[in-house]
Amino acid sequence: MTQYIMAGFGGQGIMFAGQFVANHGLVNGKHVSWFPSYGPEMRGGTANCSVVVSDNAIGSPVVSSPDICLVMNLPSLEKFESRVKPGGTIYVDSSIVEKKVARTDINVVYIPATKLAGEIGKPRLANVVMLGKILAGASESELRTLVESAVHARHADKIEDNIKALKIGAEYK
Repeated sequence: MTQYIMAGFGGQGIMFAGQFVANHGLVNGKHVSWFPSYGPEMRGGTANCSVVVSDNAIGSPVVSSPDICLVMNLPSLEKFESRVKPGGTIYVDSSIVEKKVARTDINVVYIPATKLAGEIGKPRLANVVMLGKILAGASESELRTLVESAVHARHADKIEDNIKALKIGAEYK
């Protein structure tokens, strides 16, 4: 079982990121849960979601100690850093979060996702750049299938941009 927390400001695509990871689990025949949580102010307020991906039935969608944590703002880092399991991984959008993770018992991946997405003229795809890093082991065809199912038909023109953002994240060193 792998437990995730995705967190950032409303409008950064946090819920989309969580749904994308959950769909990745479904495509791979896993049991999944996705549990959103919003701050009182939708856009601009805090937002996070919990995702559980498991080979077995999931008893609860609540994630208190994630294996993987994606943070896209400083309040999220401050809130969730202490919760990541020892040996877990926290992915930090270092374009926005300048603070370094203090813990030494977890893996930390700093990726300037907002900057990288901006370089391709799509700053709103920072969440997808982060997903590319988290799902770096997935095949390109699998990711394409996920993007095609996640992007609404009226936004089909954005599929290639999302694929490009995933690749940028996956290839970032």
